[in-house]
Amino acid sequence: MTNRKSLPPLNWLRAFEAAARHLSFTAAASELNMTQSAVSQQIKALEGHMGRALFQRHPRALELTVTGVSYLPIVRDAFRTLSRGTLAVTGGIENVVQVHANMSFGTFWLAPRLGRFYARHPDVRLNITAELWEQTTGIAPGADVEIRYTVRPSEGVVARKLVQDYAYPVAAPGWTGTLDDIPNETLFDCANLMATWAAWGEDLGLDWSDLKVTYATTYAVALSAAVAGSGLCMAHDTIARRLIDNGQLQRLFDHRAEMQEAYYMVTAPHIAEVPGAQAFADWLLEEMAADQRGRDATQA
Repeated sequence: MTNRKSLPPLNWLRAFEAAARHLSFTAAASELNMTQSAVSQQIKALEGHMGRALFQRHPRALELTVTGVSYLPIVRDAFRTLSRGTLAVTGGIENVVQVHANMSFGTFWLAPRLGRFYARHPDVRLNITAELWEQTTGIAPGADVEIRYTVRPSEGVVARKLVQDYAYPVAAPGWTGTLDDIPNETLFDCANLMATWAAWGEDLGLDWSDLKVTYATTYAVALSAAVAGSGLCMAHDTIARRLIDNGQLQRLFDHRAEMQEAYYMVTAPHIAEVPGAQAFADWLLEEMAADQRGRDATQA
């Protein structure tokens, strides 16, 4: 008979945390390099160990039960403690920083600047997790610093706004069309943002409510399609600026639409105990401020 007072195996808990974060056994399996069946079996084993269901299984979706909602923060805190404890024992806690960012920011803004960070802080190492879907509450599990793109950060987190951005269309160099050509073009955009093609057109008094747009879950796909000349993309300045400066994209038209979303830096409560994390946060603020000054000078 299972002793329910004993701790469940760590791999069961890891499967639960990943599935609860994605609300998908398939996505959890991909993250953990397991099969979907293995994840499902481990979670069933955990539920049997606890004697309660953690998920409600619907035909096309997962939903946490009341028990699952209560248990998730406990499991996340436990993994956080294990991670920090391991680093403390191995002596690397000050020099290894867990950074979470959405994939587009990590690819187009952060990655090209990492050389400057390491030139200033050669003893610090970053572990960078690129997320497709960011946390909606709290800080990402295990993160020291998280860069989040949202209308407003959730309650209870320490957040600082980095930049309020602007959206505009971009295309590969050589596109010479007009506003009248847009409805007949192949268009790309990032899903679930407010600064859409329709919203940008509405600012100009145009009715683009029925545009045929290909949506991607990340700008990394949409912008790459535009760079390849596959169509036009609605982009925002922070992630598109470097591609424009490098001549891989051109900005179309003069109008910029202010986006309701902004980039925020969210820091963990323990950041003061991790000098490397504080160094990264300070550097990020400096880089973003310098980037903003450069873009303001370009617009002047």
